[in-house]
Amino acid sequence: MNIGIIGSGKVGGTLGTRWAKGGHSVIFSSRNPDSDEMKDLVNQAGPKSRSASVSETTKASDVLVLATPWQGTQEALRNAGSLAGKVLIDVTNPVLPDLSGLEHGNTTSGAEHVAQWSQGAKVVKAFNTVGFNVMANSDFGADRAVLFYCGDDNSAKSVAHTLAADLGFEPIDAGPLTRARVLEPFALLWILLANVQGFGRNIGFKFLRR
Repeated sequence: MNIGIIGSGKVGGTLGTRWAKGGHSVIFSSRNPDSDEMKDLVNQAGPKSRSASVSETTKASDVLVLATPWQGTQEALRNAGSLAGKVLIDVTNPVLPDLSGLEHGNTTSGAEHVAQWSQGAKVVKAFNTVGFNVMANSDFGADRAVLFYCGDDNSAKSVAHTLAADLGFEPIDAGPLTRARVLEPFALLWILLANVQGFGRNIGFKFLRR
């Protein structure tokens, strides 16, 4: 796949690096694509990756991964240009800066706002319920961490499913995009368990059946 990363920080950088090393073509977007920081990231990700401006990344990619801090998300989408027809995987969480709660929840979600800000894009909520360190190494021995995703376009959800499985997760379709109203609070639970309750960041959830 041709994957563009909007927001090449820890989350976007980690996801893009793993996919590039797995054989996908990855573009890391940046306001300064020729910066030393971006050169280091591309060097780490390998020959299947490069850096570019946000608008160029959008044009050259079939799949876009939105991994910006929530407060900069709307502006990043505005700078991306037309997203019509693109698969847009929303990794963001509308968490308040002090981790006390969510900016949106219950009656709407960050993902639904992303869909409004990116008219014509096929938005899928995914990769928001684990930390970047688990994205970098999803190995929990005999167990696989579950990775829920949701969206309204089945073809776009199939893309998210494949990309999650590529990283070693157990992908589970949680339904339409409105289910992000559940997945984003679920992400807050992971954040609080990891960073406030003292369990640390090397944690994940398992989906059990019988």
